Order: sequence, then structure tokens, then C-alpha cells
Amino acid sequence: MSEKIILLDKTAQERVDEIMPHVPAGMTFVHGISEGTEYLKEIIRDADFAIAGQVAVPGEVLRAAPRLKLLHKSGVGIDNIDIDTARELGIIVARTPGSNAVPVAEFALGSAIAALRGLAYGNANLKNGEWRGPGKLPNKTFVLSGKTVGIIGFGAIGQAFAKLLQGFGCTVLYNQRSRLAPDRERELRARYASLDEILEGSDLVSLNCPLTSETANLIDRASFLKMKRSAVLVNVARGGIVVEDDLIWALQNRIIAAAAIDVFEQEPLPPTSPLLGPIDNLVLTPHIAAIAADTFVPNLQRMFRNIQLVSKGDPIPDGDRVV
Repeated sequence: MSEKIILLDKTAQERVDEIMPHVPAGMTFVHGISEGTEYLKEIIRDADFAIAGQVAVPGEVLRAAPRLKLLHKSGVGIDNIDIDTARELGIIVARTPGSNAVPVAEFALGSAIAALRGLAYGNANLKNGEWRGPGKLPNKTFVLSGKTVGIIGFGAIGQAFAKLLQGFGCTVLYNQRSRLAPDRERELRARYASLDEILEGSDLVSLNCPLTSETANLIDRASFLKMKRSAVLVNVARGGIVVEDDLIWALQNRIIAAAAIDVFEQEPLPPTSPLLGPIDNLVLTPHIAAIAADTFVPNLQRMFRNIQLVSKGDPIPDGDRVV
């Protein structure tokens, strides 16, 4: 009997067609066609291996999978997976650290420029037949070159972003749990700073940290009040790091100049979300920072290699294994 791999996310047939040529020989591959916890419990029941992208995998879904050997995250963030239950059940959890560093870093750069220069606002109004040139933008626009950029979370993505910023002559401040070695700081032209130093001194604040108990609701009303009135916030990390009601307040009252947000507390973003209201200094994208055709096949092959290793009873690389 062949082993079964299931992609838990609801997946378009076009994407499935791209995946199928890479499925390991002798294994069966199926994918989600609907959503919801009860549906996930049903389709994971006879799976030997599962892959999860943006879909949440709570403990009750894992408990419904008696054959499951490995749950592989497609990406890096594991805040949507019940790690404690996986550990209890002896299910290996893996991810692909570093796999999306360059795509997300480039997206953060693009989002930053879009927010700094009013690109989304100009695009939306021009498509509506309105020509909004100088003097008609919602707020002053600024170049990125020469600015101070604060990066909160300085792992693979944050460091890739810092490298990109070198070409803009930016002063880079960073904050994470532990400070880098001096040689690495010099290589990245980055200086360690406290959270308050970053909030108070940065023209651009970029969130590149995981969602944990320490970072949940990290950026709130008090944080916005510490930031420059001309500052821009970019979040390509996780929803839940920013208090969304406080962000709306800060943008509407021009406490900060603008923001670009790719991730949300609830995903997909409900059509009734106030974030979708008339906030002219906010750029929104639907959690697409990590999506790039260039990295799709290498990441897919990496996950399938790990699945094959577990199938043979061999260990997967320590860097990929979470549990």
C-alpha cells in the first residue's frame, strides 16, 4: 500500500499540476478542496505525511491522524501548528528555514517603497479615472535612500533585508533576542538597538519576527506614539504582532505616515474588516510575500526529500526539524 501525502491547504488545480511531477515515486498525493477544521480532520485521517502552508493545524486535527508521521510546514512560521500536541503524539514537525528569505526581504523592500511613495494610492485612483498628481496625495512622500530602518526580528529574512538596504545607504538598526557577533554586524552594516530605540529613531520599521508569546501585540498604540510622524511600518511577518485596531487609529490620525501590511490576525481577511475601509495611507496585500516562482520547485523538492527520509526511517536535517 503506497504512503499518502496530503496538502492540507485548499489548492487550485493549476498549482496541483505544478506539484505532481515532483511527488516521490510510489507515493500518493492529494490536496484540500475545502476548508474548516472538520474537513481537515476528515482528509488527514489516512495520511502518512501532511504539508501545511497558511492553513492552521490545531491539536484536534492532529489527533484525527493516527498514521501521520510528519507534518511539514511549507515555509517557516509554525505559529499556526499545535506543536505541543504534535510532540505528545510523536509526530515530526519540519519546516524550510531560509527558503523564503530573499522573496520576503524583496517584498518588504517593495512594500516599503510603495508605502513611502504612495504607489498603491496612485494606482487605485488612476484606475478609477482620477489623476492625483503633486499636492493631491494623502500625505508627504519620502525616498528610502539614506533613511534609518529598524528591523525587528533579525533571522534569515531580516538579514536578507539588511543586505538589500545597503544599496540605499540606509542606517540599519536591528533587534532580536540575542545580539549578532561583531563581525556579522559589520558585514551587514547593522547596529543592535533596543525596541524603543528602533521605534523612536526609525523612518521605516520592518517586522520580520515570528509570532510568539513575546511578540504578540508587540506593536500597539503606545508603540505608535513613540514613532516619528513621518515613519512607515511594514509587516511581512505575522498577523497578531500588530494590534490592528491601534494601527487603524494611528493611520487615520496620522500618528505615523503610512503602513504596508501583508499578514493579518484573521486570514483570509474578512470583507467586513475595517482595514479594507477608506484608509488612504495603508497598503494591503493578501499574505503573498513568500510566493515566488523562482523558489517554488526548490522548496517543494526539499519538503519531499524530508518526507522520503522519514519514510525510510532516516533523520531529516536538524535545521529543518522543529519537533
